[in-house]
Amino acid sequence: MPFNIALQFEDGVTRVIPCDANELVSEAAYRAKINIPLDCRDGACGTCKCHCESGTYTQGVYIEDALSDDEAAQGFVLTCQMKPTSDCVIKIPASSAACKTEVATYSAALSEINRGSPTTVSFKLKADKPVSFLPGQYVNLEVPGTKETRAYSFSTAPNQTELGFLIRDVPGGLMSTYMRQNAEVGGAMNFTGPYGSFYLRPVERPVLMLAGGTGLAPFLSMLLWLQNNPTTQPIMLAYGVNTNDDLVELDTLNALKAAMPNLEFFTVVVDPASGHPKCGYVTDHLSAKELHDGNVDVYVCGPPPMVEGVRKWMSGVGVTPNSFHFEKFSSSTAGAHE
Repeated sequence: MPFNIALQFEDGVTRVIPCDANELVSEAAYRAKINIPLDCRDGACGTCKCHCESGTYTQGVYIEDALSDDEAAQGFVLTCQMKPTSDCVIKIPASSAACKTEVATYSAALSEINRGSPTTVSFKLKADKPVSFLPGQYVNLEVPGTKETRAYSFSTAPNQTELGFLIRDVPGGLMSTYMRQNAEVGGAMNFTGPYGSFYLRPVERPVLMLAGGTGLAPFLSMLLWLQNNPTTQPIMLAYGVNTNDDLVELDTLNALKAAMPNLEFFTVVVDPASGHPKCGYVTDHLSAKELHDGNVDVYVCGPPPMVEGVRKWMSGVGVTPNSFHFEKFSSSTAGAHE
C-alpha cells in the first residue's frame, strides 16, 4: 500500500500524492504531473532540496555539496534520493505554479445538514473518493448558484469520503443564507483544496488547543485523527464562544474524551448572563501549568482578537511555547469558518 506524501507549496497549496516504499518521491511527483525543481537526478546538484516536516524515510547516495550533514540532521532531503517509510509532509521551496501543478478540484453531494443551533450550521458532503488533507487544513467551498467561494476547515478526519464542516450563521452571508434557507440533502457542491499551514504537527510533547466559535472545526479534525493515531502526550482543548447558543459538537467532544484518556477539554462563554460555569475568555481559565514550562505546542483558531489575546496571555505568564500555530478568521474577510 503506498504512503501519502503531502507536498506543501509556498503559495499555500497542498497536493497529496501516493508514493510506494521503493519509489523516489521525485518520481512519484512526476507521475502525478508535479514538477518538483530538479536538475541532476543523482544527488549532486541540490536543486530538489526540500524540508521533510514529518514522517520517516531513507536517503540514497548524495554529495556534501548537495546536502550537508547538518541539513540532513534538520530534516532536509533530496527528493531525487528520498524513499518514504511512512506518510510524510514535505515543504517545497517553490510555488505550485512553478511546479506546474494546480490545486485539486472536487465534486460532492450534501449528505447531511444540521440547523439545530440558532447561530451555527453543520453539514457533511459525500465525495466520490476519499479526500486526503492534513488535519486542520481547509478548502474553498463554492456557494451553489454563484461563482463565489468561502473557506472552511474540515471538521472530520482525513482520508474519508464523508467530509464535515461547521459554519457561523452570518446574517446576510452568502453561504449562511444558502445553508439556512436553500440547501437540501443531495444538492451538489464543489470545492478546491486543501490549503493552509494550520495543521497538526507530529505530537512529541503536550498540546494546548484554543478554539473560538467555529474555529472548533480544525480541532475536531485533529482530534478525530489522533483518536485513530493515538499519542500518550496530554492534550488540552479550551473552547470559547460568545453565547450558550454558540456551543456545538459537545456530544462529539464528550465521545472523544471518553475514547482518549489523555484528552481534557472545557468550554467558556463570554456572556456573563449565560449561567455557564466558566464565563469570560478562555485565557481567564488557563494557568501557566498548561504551558508546561514551554515544553508544549500551542494551536489557536479564532477571531484575530482571540489570537492576540493568547499571545498577550503567554507573554504575561512569561512562558514561550516550543511552537505556536494559529489561524485567524472574521466574517468581514469571509475567511475560514464564516
